Amino acid sequence: MALLSSCNNRGVDKYDALSNSFDSLFNSLYKDGQPGAAVLLVEGDSIIYDKGFGIADLNTKVPIDGNTFFNIASVSKQFSAVALMILSEEGKLNLDDPVKKWFPDFKADFYSRITLKHLLSHSSGIPDARDRSDRDFVLYSKDEESYSYLKTLDKLNFEPGTSYEYMNPTFQLMYSIVEKASGENFEKFMKERIFDPAAMNTTLYFEDGRSIPGMAHGYILDSTGGFLEYDYGEESFFATKADGGIYTSTHEFLKWEKALRNNILISESMKNDAHSPHNVIDPLKGEYYGYGWFISKREGYPDKIYHTGDNGGFQIYAARYPSKNILLLIFANRNDKDREQTAEKCDSILKSYNFL
Repeated sequence: MALLSSCNNRGVDKYDALSNSFDSLFNSLYKDGQPGAAVLLVEGDSIIYDKGFGIADLNTKVPIDGNTFFNIASVSKQFSAVALMILSEEGKLNLDDPVKKWFPDFKADFYSRITLKHLLSHSSGIPDARDRSDRDFVLYSKDEESYSYLKTLDKLNFEPGTSYEYMNPTFQLMYSIVEKASGENFEKFMKERIFDPAAMNTTLYFEDGRSIPGMAHGYILDSTGGFLEYDYGEESFFATKADGGIYTSTHEFLKWEKALRNNILISESMKNDAHSPHNVIDPLKGEYYGYGWFISKREGYPDKIYHTGDNGGFQIYAARYPSKNILLLIFANRNDKDREQTAEKCDSILKSYNFL
């Protein structure tokens, strides 16, 4: 991979020790012949760990590597957030705009009090009241169908801006906001304004029947200890895009991180605002939400900007420590592992070898 260099000529003992520790951890989690994960660790401009564990597809037995495409689920939210920021910097919308401006047919008065910033920070108060009685709707609805209940919604869970509640339908609204503000199809805008400038040449959104390069399937454990495919057609709201529809690889995602780091897509000030706490999740644990990213301020560790993703059998973790120039990606196609525990173990390893 030409994007970043390797670390073959630097601190061999330190890097070898970290690699051995990561090998031990991930080999214990993901066994040969089973669904597994791609793991990528980057320091500055150097890839220091890049390995695949297990297989992408139980039918083809293709092994997972850094080019395997996973559904990154809610990690996709940061891409939709950046789309709004691009349009904001171009003057085509304002992040303080009320939702009512973009959806004048939404009937409730509270849409005049809910802003785009509230959507971005999960502080809108809008509940997830999607009708789950129609199985086809649950399995196959796209963004506009999924959020259609909002037109007649008549109550909130809390007053906008006063609390935190993670909510997928509010990010689905960004599908239509991007189209209305840009005058372009959502996917066309995302490709031309985000994926292409970031050199993410093969990253794309899920669409029923669309060919996806190096595609992994998601799996869950069945009652006998075997695996069942669990993605489109098995998992709810898998076809929506703005809140969680991107398929990409760890190698391609690294290009996204580089584009953000180098301010190719949005300005430094806009990025810093997105990566700042705008909503409190758990002050005792130092957990906050920005605009499309979680922020962790734990005692004894540098600040972490990250997001998780769960959709069907996919379990995704993308974390960055800006002050240390460390990026850690764990893209898995099985959902039976304790992601938070795995992340904590990785952080402990990184700290023990003075990477954090």
